[in-house]
Amino acid sequence: MPPAIRTEHLTKIYGNRLIAVNDMTLTVPEGAIFGLLGPNGAGKTTTLRLLLGLQRPTAGRAEVFGNPCGANAVAVRRLIGYLPTHPNLPGNLRPVEYLDLLGKLCRLPREERKPRIASLLRAVGLLGLTDQRIENLSTGETTRLGIAASLVADPPLLIWDEPTAGLDPSARRFTLDLIREMGKTRTVVVATHILGDIDQICDHVGVVHEGRMIFCGTVRDMKRRLRRDDFSLDLEGSGDDLRRLAEQAGLVEGVKVRLQDERTLAVEILDGRPRSVALAEVLQLVEPNHLTLQTVQSGQNETEHAYLQLLQEEEAHGFQRFDFQPRHKDTAAEGNPSA
Repeated sequence: MPPAIRTEHLTKIYGNRLIAVNDMTLTVPEGAIFGLLGPNGAGKTTTLRLLLGLQRPTAGRAEVFGNPCGANAVAVRRLIGYLPTHPNLPGNLRPVEYLDLLGKLCRLPREERKPRIASLLRAVGLLGLTDQRIENLSTGETTRLGIAASLVADPPLLIWDEPTAGLDPSARRFTLDLIREMGKTRTVVVATHILGDIDQICDHVGVVHEGRMIFCGTVRDMKRRLRRDDFSLDLEGSGDDLRRLAEQAGLVEGVKVRLQDERTLAVEILDGRPRSVALAEVLQLVEPNHLTLQTVQSGQNETEHAYLQLLQEEEAHGFQRFDFQPRHKDTAAEGNPSA
C-alpha cells in the first residue's frame, strides 16, 4: 500500500532567485493527521501547490497514493480536497448554489449531489445561512463553507492550508474538532505555523524551514528529540517558605531547582537519577515548609521546545547537513531548470 503522499528531492525555484522548496523529501502515511509545520514563508503553501499540480517543480517528484503529481494529473486532483488560506469564494452565489456547482463539476449525479450538500452544510453549521450570499458571510463562516467545498467529492485526502487563520476561539475549536473527526476516515494534511494546533490534532508532523524539510516523523518522535526530565511544581504559600523549599530541594542528590516565578518551582532531574525517586524526595519537602501543592506538570511545552530546537540546529548546522550523495537520475525533473 503506497503512502498518501511521497516526495523525493522536491524543489521549486522561482526565476533562478527564490528557493521556495529546497530538496524536500517527505512521506505522509495513509490515515495520518499530518501537520506541515513551519514559520510564515517557509514554503508550506508552495509544497501544497506542487502536490496539487498548480505549479511545476524545478526538480524532484511528488506522488499521491502512488500517482505522480503534475499539471495534467487530473486523477490526482480527484483524490484531494483542498482548502486554501482565507478561501476566496464567489461572493454572488449562495452556499447551496456554490456547493451544487462544485458537485456538477465533479460529475456527481443529482440524486447523490443534493443530499450530500445538505449533509455538508449541516456538518459545518451553515444550514441557517443558506439564503445569504457568500459575500455577506463572516471569515469563520467562509472557512466553514470552504471546508464543505473540500468534501463535496468525498476525497480520501484532505489538504488544508492554515485552516484556523483569522478565526475566533469558537470557530477555531470547531475546525480542530472537525479535523480530528475527518482523520478517522481520511488522510488529513494541515499546513500551519500554530504549534497549538499541531499538538492538539496531529499524530505525524513535518517541520519546514526555509523550504527544507528538517524533520519528518511522528509527533512523539519529535518530542523525544529534546530530553526534558524536568517538572514544575505549582505551590501555594508565602514567598519565604517557597525560597526555603528551593534551598532544601537544591540539596537533593541529582536535582537542580530554580524559582520560575513567585509560586512555581522548576525541578530538573539530572542524568543517572531515577525520575520518580528524585521527584518524590522533593515532594516530601513541600508540607514541612508549610506549602500546598496545586499541580505537578512534566515537560511543559514539549512541542514548542522540540520545534525551536529543530530550527536552532538547522540554522547552526545547516551546511554540515548538506547531502553530498549523488542522486538517481529519475529524481530530477526534466526541462527548464527555472520552471
